[in-house]
Amino acid sequence: MSPGENLDPIPDCFILQPPVFHPVIPYVTTIFGGLHAGKMVMLQGVVPLRAHRFQVDFQCGCSLYPQPDIAIHFNPRFHTTKPHVICNTLHSGRWQREARWPGVALQRGASFLILFLFGNEEVKVSVNGRHFLHYRYRLPLSRVDTLGIFGDILVKAVGFLNISQVPCSRALPQGLWPGQVIIVRGLVLQEPKEFTLSLRDEASRTPVMLRASFTDRTLAWVSPWGFKKLISAPFLFYPQRFFEVLLLCQEGGLKLALNGQPLGSTNLDQQTLERLREVRISGSIQLYCVHY
Repeated sequence: MSPGENLDPIPDCFILQPPVFHPVIPYVTTIFGGLHAGKMVMLQGVVPLRAHRFQVDFQCGCSLYPQPDIAIHFNPRFHTTKPHVICNTLHSGRWQREARWPGVALQRGASFLILFLFGNEEVKVSVNGRHFLHYRYRLPLSRVDTLGIFGDILVKAVGFLNISQVPCSRALPQGLWPGQVIIVRGLVLQEPKEFTLSLRDEASRTPVMLRASFTDRTLAWVSPWGFKKLISAPFLFYPQRFFEVLLLCQEGGLKLALNGQPLGSTNLDQQTLERLREVRISGSIQLYCVHY
C-alpha cells in the first residue's frame, strides 16, 4: 500500500465482537465498529438486594480527562422514595435536561435482561422482554464507540448484536474444509418451540441438521432421511438467554460446542463436507451473528 492511500472501511458484518461474561464493574470497553441503526446491546445480570443506583453509558471515547461526551446515559435509581429511571446526555462537560420515567421495571434481588435497540432517531430499551422507554438522540449515534457500566449491578453477560431475520441463509462457496469453524450467536425467544441449523449441498439436500426441541428439551442430529440421533448432554438453550453454537470441521466430520461446552461430533466424509454450499438457520430465536 502506498503512503497516504486510504483503505475502504471494514463492513460491520465482518467485525466479530464476542460476548463478555461476568465483567468486573466498573466496566468500560470499546464497541467494535461503533453504533448504528439496527445494532443492539444486551445486558444480562442481577440487581443486588441493597442496590442504590447503576448506570449504562454509551460514550464518545474513553478518556478520563477531559471526560468524554455521553450520548446516552441510562440510570435506574432504587434508593429514592419513588424509584425511577433517568436518561440524559453529557455534552462538552455539561449535562442536558434530564428525561425521567417513573418506575424502574427492575427489582432489587431479581435477574434481568435489558436490550438497547438503536434506531435512526432514538434508542428503544426493553426490560425482560417488555418495552420500557425510548430516548431520542441528542448527539450523533455515529460518535459512540465506548460502553461504560458503573454502580450497583452484577452483570453476567454483555452482547453486541446485529439483528438478522430468520429463517436466514448464508452461502458456503467453497464448502467446508478441516479447520474451518461456523459460529452462530443469538437470543432464544420467550416462548420457543424449536431451533434448527442445516447445512445444504449443491443439490439442496441436507446431509447435516442440528435440531433443538424446546417441548421435550432434546438436542439431536437429524439425518437426510429424518432419523434422529439424540445428543446426550444437558439442554443448554433457555428462553430469553443468549447462546452460541460452534461447529468445527475436522477430518471425518463436525465437532459441536454449545455455549463453550463440547457436545460430541457427527461423522461426515470429506467429499460430503466439500459439497456443502449453504448454512440455513430457523426457529424461535433472534439471530445476531453467523460467522465462518
